[in-house]
Amino acid sequence: MPGCRTDCIQRPLSLVFYKLGKVVSRYPWWFLFIPMVISAGLGAGFYFLPQRQANDIENEFTPIGGPAKSEREFVRTHFPTNDSGHFSAQRLYTEGLFVSLIAVSMSDNIINVDSFRELINLDEMVQNMSITVTEPDGDVIVNFQRLCAEVQERKCMEVNPLLSSVQSNLSLIETISISYPMFQGKSFLGTSLGGVTLSPNNTVEKAKAVRLVYYLREENEHDRKNSLLWIEHFIKSVNIDSLQLKNVQVILYLLDCVRNKFWVAAFGVVTSGLAILSSFGLLLLCGVPFVITVANAPFLILGVGVDDMFIMVSSWQQTKVKSRVEERMGKTYEEAAVSITITTLTDVLAFYIGIMTSFGSVQSFCIYAGTAILFCFLYNITCFGAFLALNGRREESNRHWLVCKKVPEQEDDHRSHPYNLCCVGGKYSEITDKEYDHPITDFFSGQYGPFLTNTWTKIIVLGLYGGYLAGSIYGCFQVQEGIDLRNLATDSSYVRSFYDNEDLYFNQYGPRVMVVVTQEVSYWDIDVHNKIDRCMESFKQTSYVSEDLSESWLTAYLGFAELFKFNVTDENNFVGNLSRFFTLFSDFKQDVDIQAGAIKASRFFIQTMNVTSAIDEKNMLNQVRDTAKSCEVPVLVYHPAFIYFDQYAVIIKNTIQNIAVAAIVMLVISLLLIPNPLCSLWVTFTIASIIAGVTGFMALWDVNLDSISMINLVICIGFSVDFSAHISYAFVSSKKSTANKRVIEALHSLGYPILQGGLSTILGVIVLSTSESYIFRTFFKIIFLVITFGMLHGLVFLPVFLTLFGNCGHKPHGDDNTIKVKGTIDDNGLVENTKDNLSEKHFSNQNVNISYFSNEALSPDPVKDKQTTPL
Repeated sequence: MPGCRTDCIQRPLSLVFYKLGKVVSRYPWWFLFIPMVISAGLGAGFYFLPQRQANDIENEFTPIGGPAKSEREFVRTHFPTNDSGHFSAQRLYTEGLFVSLIAVSMSDNIINVDSFRELINLDEMVQNMSITVTEPDGDVIVNFQRLCAEVQERKCMEVNPLLSSVQSNLSLIETISISYPMFQGKSFLGTSLGGVTLSPNNTVEKAKAVRLVYYLREENEHDRKNSLLWIEHFIKSVNIDSLQLKNVQVILYLLDCVRNKFWVAAFGVVTSGLAILSSFGLLLLCGVPFVITVANAPFLILGVGVDDMFIMVSSWQQTKVKSRVEERMGKTYEEAAVSITITTLTDVLAFYIGIMTSFGSVQSFCIYAGTAILFCFLYNITCFGAFLALNGRREESNRHWLVCKKVPEQEDDHRSHPYNLCCVGGKYSEITDKEYDHPITDFFSGQYGPFLTNTWTKIIVLGLYGGYLAGSIYGCFQVQEGIDLRNLATDSSYVRSFYDNEDLYFNQYGPRVMVVVTQEVSYWDIDVHNKIDRCMESFKQTSYVSEDLSESWLTAYLGFAELFKFNVTDENNFVGNLSRFFTLFSDFKQDVDIQAGAIKASRFFIQTMNVTSAIDEKNMLNQVRDTAKSCEVPVLVYHPAFIYFDQYAVIIKNTIQNIAVAAIVMLVISLLLIPNPLCSLWVTFTIASIIAGVTGFMALWDVNLDSISMINLVICIGFSVDFSAHISYAFVSSKKSTANKRVIEALHSLGYPILQGGLSTILGVIVLSTSESYIFRTFFKIIFLVITFGMLHGLVFLPVFLTLFGNCGHKPHGDDNTIKVKGTIDDNGLVENTKDNLSEKHFSNQNVNISYFSNEALSPDPVKDKQTTPL
């Protein structure tokens, strides 16, 4: 079907690479050393690696421009924190600086004298930990008491309300009535006492865990610096074992000797290393942040580089051995470079499209990986190509792969078998004038290809694909969104065990959410009172908000005014009497922003509950935001945790956006570079199929859809093209007469390189499967799925689909298996003096025909002009 071809770019590109291959062959040393010099220069960028490391979880793993960040800015502007005399944890617009400890009882109840005695000893140890800081007057030793966030002057924020109430008399802990969740009508125990069992009158019968929280000052840069130093010292120096705790457990938070390609393969790995060195060095010099996720990239680049190397080596082996090295390099580049250009373009664009995402960690990874793959391509066609040319010169002179000494081509019957095996080489097929195929290559063309193109095999493959697709679709409906912050720590980290115990014992109550009135309203107007009351009531009607634990400065103020007979029905009296109210209730002063005698903004609080999973976090966030929109007064809702919850609002949107844009770009590139539009569509179909499979089975393998797995789905797009484009390009480039034969030839040329590339990539990342880091394990899981499904499509599904629906290659003008030789036909129609002196022995076990063309004058007898004799 010549009319459907779109090779207007492919053909001139092949010619360009053919000429480039010849140039590389002529001047290999230049192309070998220039990339090395460039790599050495750019590698200097690693000097800046410590400065470029980005460890800020918020910046890298939360959406850029998420709504909670603008909400936080509004809260910060109107309600600045004061941690030197008026500290309030629930009023922080950030998480704050703190150390938190969870003490878990060894028995079923921590509410006893022995356990609390150990808790007091623990508290004393923490509060007495000191550091040396530099002040204008010299070095000063300071402990927690000097750095703590203060609720009053020289009075630190209590670390636990229950512990504070019995600290002076431990025996009270077994006699005091502990109401829950409000202790003594003023202290909220929902986040301080965990694993609680209540009596019928809502007092605590027993509890399993106690949380201690040590807040530090961060009001100015000096305080923040010293507080961070204290926290760092605490993490390094704390020794819980020295307390010999017996009642509680404490958790912190916080082989052919000539044709052998050993050196070629080794240098292919070196080339990938040079690409990583150059690209990472360049980006570090440019100041691009280096996030922990980028540490996965070298494993990926190694796999891509080795895959391209296999393609180039395979193309070299398909060239004629007796041709000059320059010609062989030209043919190698003509065949392989277009194929790897397709995959490089698609990989690089897939990663650069990933920069569109809202997550900093994804952006950094995509910039590093995309740039590294670009360098990998450039170094493959220059540096690796130069080494391939030098290796070709060695082969041309029939020198040993290890010692470069010339060796005989023919075995010596008088020599031992080990000698002939190790010191004789350089054989090639006299029929094809090419290197002998690898046994696995022969397997793909001789056994696997014919088996796969069998009608019954195709039916079985279609059935298997139906099962694969059904499993993928089912898994897609099981996808869970969002990253769990504990997964950013290693398995053995104290942070992970802290989160585990927090989920186990402190999961009844969630964030205490601010409800902020964002504009000036007439608070003294009864109608406005009612609107605010209705708004607060609507929050309490949602499934994730407690009905009894809300807090309103306005309700308290109106009650105060009624008690003391204040007039608050007009603006002057309402605002004027607030100072008297704040004198007795100082915490509420932080909830009202008064500027120039007008209330610019104010805030209230609601208590969420039963937020125990990522789904609950997403649903709770959506509920309170939707409720805020329905209020009759302009309000926003905010809690520092919403910065992380925002990922639920954008993760699916970002993922679909990246995949859709990338798929369109992949289709355009395929149409331009694969000389057939229908087969280009099959490449796009394969991408969609692999992405569906990876997404579905990723969920079944307990991997959430988060910023980390999004990175790997971007990788999925690139690798999907790698597997499908190679086979599709070989299929449409084939001169065979039927679709089955073209598939067999494509598998013969690329089946083994695809298998090599896939297995080498899996071997490259398999070490990550045992990592203690969730990030690295997730990378392994998804890469494993991508490579497995990619090989499955490239070697099984796509070849079958092409035989059934991809019959779009052009039909050749002659028979597929015809070797033409020049000679003279005698009177009996027999060939004399053939140029290559071919005889039947050359074609034993070969399914070929020989076409003889006469060099005599044209004869009216067609038999004289052309005869075909099957052997």
